[in-house]
Amino acid sequence: MWKDFVYTETDDAHLLCLDARSGSLRWDVAYADKTKHYGATSAPLMVKGMVIVGTSGGDSGVRGFLAAYDAITGNLKWHRWTIPGPGELGSSSWPGDSYLHAGGTTWMPGTYDPELNTLYWTTSNAAPDFVGDSRPGDDLYTACVLAINPDTGKIKWHFQFTPHDVYDYDANETPVLVDLEDNGKIRHLLLQANRNGFFYVLDRTNGKFLQATPFVEKINWATGIDASGRPILSGRIPTEEGTKICPGINGATNWFSPSYNPDTRLFFVMALESCNLFFAKPEPFTKGATYYATGTKRPPDEHAQKILLALSVPDGKRVWRYPQVGQGESWAGTLATAGGVLFFGDDAGSLEAVEAATGRPLWHFNTGQTLYASPMSYAVDGIQYIAISGGSDVFSFALPH
Repeated sequence: MWKDFVYTETDDAHLLCLDARSGSLRWDVAYADKTKHYGATSAPLMVKGMVIVGTSGGDSGVRGFLAAYDAITGNLKWHRWTIPGPGELGSSSWPGDSYLHAGGTTWMPGTYDPELNTLYWTTSNAAPDFVGDSRPGDDLYTACVLAINPDTGKIKWHFQFTPHDVYDYDANETPVLVDLEDNGKIRHLLLQANRNGFFYVLDRTNGKFLQATPFVEKINWATGIDASGRPILSGRIPTEEGTKICPGINGATNWFSPSYNPDTRLFFVMALESCNLFFAKPEPFTKGATYYATGTKRPPDEHAQKILLALSVPDGKRVWRYPQVGQGESWAGTLATAGGVLFFGDDAGSLEAVEAATGRPLWHFNTGQTLYASPMSYAVDGIQYIAISGGSDVFSFALPH
């Protein structure tokens, strides 16, 4: 929402502006071509009177971008490709016309720091997903967080979590902006639990890498992260016969919301312990077809498990873990509150609350449905509510008062 307007993206990449009082359509902008398999999956972001949108479709071989529109008129303000064209910085990874089908989509919302006047937006995997022969090098700016000037769309800095990604490790997990006091100084940080299994801490003023620590047990694509922030590769890559790679195709976490409690300096994330067999077979880009260059299978002896984790931001270490009961198929995130309670959607279809400092279970309500949303909180007439969407229903609960 912004002023008297509501903005939403549609799954065929239209940006709609609605009157908040009546629901009537004010304007409709088709900001990408759905016949090229562009889409949109997230909410737009309001920054300084602009509506900023991203796109999906990387697995179908589109070229990712961000676009900003005037919130009143719907006129385009700027457009930023995430894959550099010929002659631009980072284009060496994209020979010929491969940059036109390179992925790097922006299908989760970004976040904005008004003091630094910087927009932070993450990008998806490179395409094709599992074969990197047609895209040598690091494949900028895929699997990155981009720091962008919201006035112009110009990139200030970037950090790439998974260079030359052949595992479909999108970096579209939510980046969390945190100010942390350290030896009397305030450090402006960006935190991300990445799909590749490592928890990253960056200086968000300049993109400097500070630390990365593993937050799941099942990691074998890399043995660690070096002092510059690059992964130390194990040599495991997708093959025609299939290679067991961890984390699996759904990642060590994904798009569901993490959260942070500044009082405890704990970062909360729903993790997934899982591996897959990754297969590779070179395929040319074909319009209208997905651009995976084959895919993945679940090993017959693999048992996926969701685990709620609390990570210490100062050192990246796990403070507590709360294993979930289920098949590892939930997609719900977390909500930290100032009352020291952490709400989340568990792997058994329940909205659950635990003590944030220890992970001790406090309360749960089973919705009877697989949860794909994250909890949220709101207040009406001094009463605080916790709500979550489950299937076709919205469940809301009042806190004691």
